[in-house]
Amino acid sequence: MKDAATAMPTAMDIKDMPDPMEMPSLKGKVPEQEWALRCQLAATYRLCAMHGWTDLVFTHISARLPDEDGSERFLINPYGVMFDEMTASSLVKIDLEGNICQDTPYNINPAGFTIHSAIHAARHDAGCVIHVHTPYGVAVSVQNGGLRRYTQFSMIVNNDLAYHDYEGIALELDERERIVNDLGDKSLLMLRNHGTLTVGPNCAIAFLRMYFLENACKTQIFAQAAGTENLHEEDQAMADTVQAQAKGAFTPGYGDNLIWPGLMRKLKRTNPGYDH
Repeated sequence: MKDAATAMPTAMDIKDMPDPMEMPSLKGKVPEQEWALRCQLAATYRLCAMHGWTDLVFTHISARLPDEDGSERFLINPYGVMFDEMTASSLVKIDLEGNICQDTPYNINPAGFTIHSAIHAARHDAGCVIHVHTPYGVAVSVQNGGLRRYTQFSMIVNNDLAYHDYEGIALELDERERIVNDLGDKSLLMLRNHGTLTVGPNCAIAFLRMYFLENACKTQIFAQAAGTENLHEEDQAMADTVQAQAKGAFTPGYGDNLIWPGLMRKLKRTNPGYDH
């Protein structure tokens, strides 16, 4: 097995990475629950591409797999595959020590291992973790005041948002403890000078949280473009009210059914093939 935690892919490794649509399908070769999670995660990558939340191949989305023989494992993207071409069979299964636990021609980004292994190890409610570097999310991450209570988008997620200070590209494994401590029991994380991150019990709810967080960041930057002296910020009491009103949207079996079936239909119409 390859060690994903310490081995940066070489130029030759990258060159030899195949087109994901030419990979043999793993359907019927992995347990049914794993295949279902692979399809959901590959779809999430393509949905993030559809919404413009990509940074070429340099961000990550992961999904926890059922434990195998007492070992915790999760799926993450292979290096060299764009989000809009991600497939269920190309996703890479790794454990919390960074070992790649399947036969695959692909490598993974060590920075992705650092961030995602930290959260999956500490938070057993983290069925899915989405991390992106959008211009609007990064723009808010550099502001001392962080995300403001300017919009309904913001107030839906603001109380559930934590912050983690920048420590460079996430290659040092000792950063994992600080990421986990800063996240605490919250479901969204602003990585200062870096990007945004959401946690959910499944892909649908992690995606919905990222939708609100990214739109909160985007509208904040738009509003600030006219100058901050005329902006109205709601008080904490109103943020508490809005968070309570929106709570159901992030409840498994309710919130995911609001958006996921429609998103899957749209994806199948516009970018089929994630379930290869």
